[in-house]
Amino acid sequence: MCQTAHNAGSVAGIAVPNSRLARDVREFVRDTSTELLFNHSSRVYYFAALRGEKLGLRCDPDLLYTGAMFHDLGLLASHSSDADRFEVDGANAARAFLRARGISEEDANNVWLAIALHTTPGIPCHMHPLVALVTEGVEMDVLGLTYKQFSARDREAVVEAFPRSPDFKNDIIQAFYEGIRHKPNTTFGNVKADVLARKDKQFVRQDFCCTILNSAWPA
Repeated sequence: MCQTAHNAGSVAGIAVPNSRLARDVREFVRDTSTELLFNHSSRVYYFAALRGEKLGLRCDPDLLYTGAMFHDLGLLASHSSDADRFEVDGANAARAFLRARGISEEDANNVWLAIALHTTPGIPCHMHPLVALVTEGVEMDVLGLTYKQFSARDREAVVEAFPRSPDFKNDIIQAFYEGIRHKPNTTFGNVKADVLARKDKQFVRQDFCCTILNSAWPA
């Protein structure tokens, strides 16, 4: 399980690490992000840590918190590139943040992977626990894939501490759209193409088979 401190100030028995790094992460993301994404990312941390306990996965709580809090930072104009996937933008921001604070290259790279792969189903679960758990937290809060595997008490405690907006489902889709609509080619082969297809009626998916058949190869 994630080695997350349990104390009187915890949410659903999980606490944010009482460390300088965690405080820096919280302050940076709070000051940089929107309320929607800050609360979402906070819930991702708690759901990820709870899944870690359930699945017996161990990871550094500071790194888990960093991965959860930075995972959607690439949706923001301040951290969005012109050509990279938003996941990579967020991963790059987190790794730079950690390097600047003396975190080891191995740990910084694991956080990078956790963020870069959090919308790539079927892969994170076979990787480092940190990578697996960030995706677990995202899939719970956005997709509800493991909703019934959490107690109502834990779900309610997390949402009470970091509320979902009244129309969170549509709000998060809109946030995804606003973060990626300027670079639609980065959605080729990933789930965010579904967002553009829903929000932009003129969006045309890049088809994998057509890409093969229309390549320069003669056969």
